Amino acid sequence: MVYIGLDLGGTKISGALFTENNTMLLSETLYLEGRVGDEVAEQIFTLCDNLLFKGSIGSDHKKSIGICVPGIAYSKSGNVWAPNIPGWENYPLRERLFDRFPNSTVMVESDRTCYILGEVSQGVAKGCENAVFIAVGTGIGAGILIDGRVLHGASDIVGATGWMALKPPYNKEWDSCGCFESHASGSGIATRAKMILSSRVSQGTYNGHLSKYPIDSITAYEVFAALKSGDPIAKEVLDTAIEMWGMAAANFVSLFNPEMIIFGGGVFGPAASFIDEIYTEAKKWAQPIAINQCRFAVTSLPESAGLYGAGAIARIGYINSNKI
Repeated sequence: MVYIGLDLGGTKISGALFTENNTMLLSETLYLEGRVGDEVAEQIFTLCDNLLFKGSIGSDHKKSIGICVPGIAYSKSGNVWAPNIPGWENYPLRERLFDRFPNSTVMVESDRTCYILGEVSQGVAKGCENAVFIAVGTGIGAGILIDGRVLHGASDIVGATGWMALKPPYNKEWDSCGCFESHASGSGIATRAKMILSSRVSQGTYNGHLSKYPIDSITAYEVFAALKSGDPIAKEVLDTAIEMWGMAAANFVSLFNPEMIIFGGGVFGPAASFIDEIYTEAKKWAQPIAINQCRFAVTSLPESAGLYGAGAIARIGYINSNKI
């Protein structure tokens, strides 16, 4: 049996061959370069062919393919909604892979599901059966593993964590992406900093580090850099983010009693140094016994959690296909 893991992003697709214990044997990356719809699937097929060629694996060899996608993977149909890939509103990815590689099993999962499976397979949560991966990048999502099983929900939208309600009263500005994401994602951090900066510059009450940037150009990166210079706006925005990361983690701890909470994504990264502060905040809110038994950590697979997770689901797909 050959295990192929594939990690699809908005701009590239990475793939690897794995052993039964999810050790990576060889890998390769191809770029999408503006491809859309079926063109993206063809690039996935090319990557699989390249991996099989490099591994000297014939076309008649049995294969199990796991693929991590940036969006919602519908577990019943194998279709995908990937907002960063034009033409993938309800794309039949599993069916396309079956057609191209008929002697195979195929599993398609969301990136947040693959992140948690990658961490418990080869990362900081290795061996855990109860863990939550909170991915903080442009948005916020969570992969949830409870009693050794990934949670999916009625329509595979489990883990839409950016919509957590953490700050009443409700504000209409949260309609598009939720309260938590509006304050504590990479894009949310940048937006909050811009709003505060614009107000204070117009009032003539601010001349800190962030004022040296054009307001429209500020990203989360500039906010983290400004914090190191003691910028008061950066501190205000990131103090709020730390509070919300802690509150959200506390809610996960109280609801699911995990062994670990893992933070990852592009923001962690620069926010990795806040992990102790986040845990301290979470302790204020979480069920006391559960939080004292839970460890908080930053991902140990910042670039490859999704790919290792894809390898893990390839193994799961093969096992499920052989159940009596």
